[in-house]
Amino acid sequence: MNSTPARIEAAPTAETWAFTEDFVTPSDDLRRAREEAIVGGHAPISNGVASLLTVLAATTGAKAVAEVGTLMGASALAFFRGMGSDGILTSIDGDAEHQLAARRFLTAAGYPSTRFRLIAGTPLDVLPKLRDEAYDIVFINGDKLEYVEYVAGALRLLRRGGLLIVHDALWNNTVADENAQGDETIIIREALEAVTESESYIPALLPVGNGLLVAVKR
Repeated sequence: MNSTPARIEAAPTAETWAFTEDFVTPSDDLRRAREEAIVGGHAPISNGVASLLTVLAATTGAKAVAEVGTLMGASALAFFRGMGSDGILTSIDGDAEHQLAARRFLTAAGYPSTRFRLIAGTPLDVLPKLRDEAYDIVFINGDKLEYVEYVAGALRLLRRGGLLIVHDALWNNTVADENAQGDETIIIREALEAVTESESYIPALLPVGNGLLVAVKR
């Protein structure tokens, strides 16, 4: 009896990686928000991550999204592109300048201020004040050293069937490297373990952008 050998998938090449990241052309507003973040010395979400956030918002029919980390509003723009016309986004960031830029880009894109709440404050102080089980998506993209606390707080905020999305989950290729022991790397590993070990989530780790953990709340 002949047996077919198991197929070994080839790792993506740099060209394949770039092709997937740029497969969906970003809107002009999203592109400008990303460019302003880069000029300011920040690392915005990649094009690939932005397109995936849009798909996830559309797939879940998200009407309420909370995010930790506003930056220049690129992730907010990505979510709004997939949300319905009645969707509302709440974004928390400790840097008021980031939120001023985000407000500018959201307004320029045609989203009225009634559809977004930009809260300038420490996320660990603000998250406990948000309503229980009121959100379809919680997106974590703030201080890496507080990821464990963000993940813990997200569980209370999400409705059943809601999505937890953790950005930078591979953290510059260090999370998978057992020899890498930087503070951010260790904390991100702990945050990922908290999700995979929890009976409250069904998770998947995706190699898009700098890594994206997506988990459905049971």
